[in-house]
Parts: sequence; C-alpha cells; structure tokens
Amino acid sequence: MVPSVLPIYNRAPLSFETGEGSWLVATDGTRYLDLGAGIAVNALGHAHPALVAALTAQANRIWHLSNLYHIPEQEALADALVEKTFADTVFFTNSGTEACELAVKMARKYWYEKGQPDRVNIVTFSGAFHGRSSAAIAAVGTEKMTKGFGPLLPGFIHLPFGAHGSVLQNAIDDTVAAIMVEPVQGEGGLRPLPDPCLKGLRDLCDETGALLIYDEVQCGMGRTGKLFAHEWAGAAPDIMMIAKGIGGGFPLGAVLATEAAASGMTAGSHGSTYGGNPLACAVGKTVIDIISDPGFLDEVNRKAGLLRQRLEGLVASHPEVFEAVRGSGLMLGLKCRAANTDVVQAGYDQHLLTVPAGDNVVRILPPLTISDEEIAEAVARLDAAATAVAAKEART
Repeated sequence: MVPSVLPIYNRAPLSFETGEGSWLVATDGTRYLDLGAGIAVNALGHAHPALVAALTAQANRIWHLSNLYHIPEQEALADALVEKTFADTVFFTNSGTEACELAVKMARKYWYEKGQPDRVNIVTFSGAFHGRSSAAIAAVGTEKMTKGFGPLLPGFIHLPFGAHGSVLQNAIDDTVAAIMVEPVQGEGGLRPLPDPCLKGLRDLCDETGALLIYDEVQCGMGRTGKLFAHEWAGAAPDIMMIAKGIGGGFPLGAVLATEAAASGMTAGSHGSTYGGNPLACAVGKTVIDIISDPGFLDEVNRKAGLLRQRLEGLVASHPEVFEAVRGSGLMLGLKCRAANTDVVQAGYDQHLLTVPAGDNVVRILPPLTISDEEIAEAVARLDAAATAVAAKEART
C-alpha cells in the first residue's frame, strides 16, 4: 500500500520538531548540527527572531491578497530588490521551479514581440538543475530528470559545463533566445563557473542579442559572500531566478529582469495565485534587509574562509575518503573518493546534517549565521564521520 505521503523521496529516518540557529532538535531530543540548512533555504538559521517577528506581525494583519490588488509588502520587497540589483522589475513566485517557468516564457515572449517568433531556443549546460517542472526538466535534459515524462518541452540546446570557444560560438545562432546558467552549480556538484566564463557569456549575449538568464536559486542571497554570486564577476544578467534563501524558510521565489527583457510580459501574460503574498514578502523583506548589510556579507566571507581552511585540513587528513574542496563562500562541497552517501550517513551518526550532490560530492550549506564555534564543531564531527567511513572501507 502506498504511504499517505507520495514516496518520491529517499528520506533519512529522522524527524525534527524544533530548530534554533544552526541546530535542529529531533523528536527524541537529540540535537543535530545542520550544515544543509534545508538545501540553502534557512539562510539565517532556524527560527531567527527577526523572521519570527516579521511573520507573526504580518499574520496578525493579513495573510493573503489576490494579485488583483496592490500588495504593499510585495511592492516594498520588489523596491528593495530593484534598488540592490541590476533589475528594473520583479515578479514573485512560490519557488525556484516556478521562477524557471517564467524565465523561459519571458525570454521567448521577448523575441516574439520583436517579430522573431522562431527565436525560441535556450542554451543550458550539463550538471545544471533548474527545478522539477516540465520546462525545468527539459532545460536539464538528462535521462534521470526526464525519463518517462515525455513528450518534453522542446527548444533547449544542451552544452557541456564550461563549454567555450567554437563549441559555444557555433551553438548561438539566430534561433537562440537565451543562455541560462547557474553561476555556481549546486546539484551538479558545487561547481563555480569561473569569472572569465561568466564575462564571456555576457559578451557573447551582447554580440548576438541573446538574453542572459542566471539561476541564483541556490547560490544567491549572500551564499557566496556577495548578495548575488554573479557580482564577483561583474557580469549582470538580463533575467535572474531566485528562491530558497530569499524566504529564509518561507516559500518565496522571484524573477528579476531588466525593463527590456521583461517588455513582452504584459497584463494577462502570466500570473500566480499565491506569488507575492503578504506573509512571504514580509519575511523576504526582512531577509534581504539583514543579508544585504555590508557588515553581514563581510562576516559571511570571513566565516567562509575559516570553514574552507578547516575543510582543506580535513581533506588532507582523510585522503582515502575525500579528494578536494569545491565551491564558493558558504556554498562548499567535499568531492569524495568514498561514496558521498556513506559520508552523509556517517554524519547522521555524528548528529551532523549534510546533503549529497552530483559528481559524488557532499554539500556543505550551513546557515550564513553559523558561529566560529559551530564551524569548529562541524569539522570535528565531519572528521569523526570520515574516520568511520575509512574504517568501513578498510573492512570491505
């Protein structure tokens, strides 16, 4: 008999009932140090007092308003995002995958309204993850994501990660509407795209007219030490998808765009029942007010350096388990020689939560508020987990 919850996740045998900062407390009272943060969602940790206050205050005023009306909390968050980014306008969603849907529609509508309706193709890269909707899985195109879900949405050109030179140049013809890329791949194994590559994509889009779409669902909102990861390269997009950290744990996503890129999206061309609701936007405004503070981002960079240094030492101490440290800021990965799932499981035994990723990597995505003491404790627990994995490997 099928469980009452559709069994589409391989869930760990853990249940949590409370959280505070970098810690989760299981139903049996055991405390777990959380280096996953809900896969980069709980950017400010669990039950951050400012977010609890914002949510509670808004819940006592009004929960839901249709987008048929002006929503002051939505407009305040949009104003903040426009002020702090390349964007001229924002549409709010409930998740990253919904943001991907709109990004694809926006790019194609842009060219349709310019009288080039055949310019529909979108270039994507191997190892990418853009969500689970029909457009998002077609954008990735792997058998793992698409098998059994055909017919797929057409119009995606899949290139190798890091493709450049003639491979990239030859793919950008007069049918290409946009290039879509994650500045730092998360699911794909914590792979940052080098700054010169992002600049090269920007230059290529400028030369050909193709729109540049960034997926910063996982790597945005302070995760890399800048408010958004592409700021390190100084190469702004035309359209950007965000989610996860912007809600701090409350469902919230958005598509940010320049006025030109969004010019095809007129009244009635898109919509959302819950997107931009007062509860989510009240929380999101509080999140961005905190994370965009230069002092906060300076601390993210300092702690990222500390964590990376400790992880490099861990890799050196366990060469039979780990191969290298990857990633950027507090979006780090341990490339494993042992099975990454074994490392994650051994972490559970040490009451430590991490997340597996592609290319046999263990993701390290702590709350951006993690303390120095918690970093030291996390690496000590990872060390114990690695020792257990090495012992297991030696027995087999």
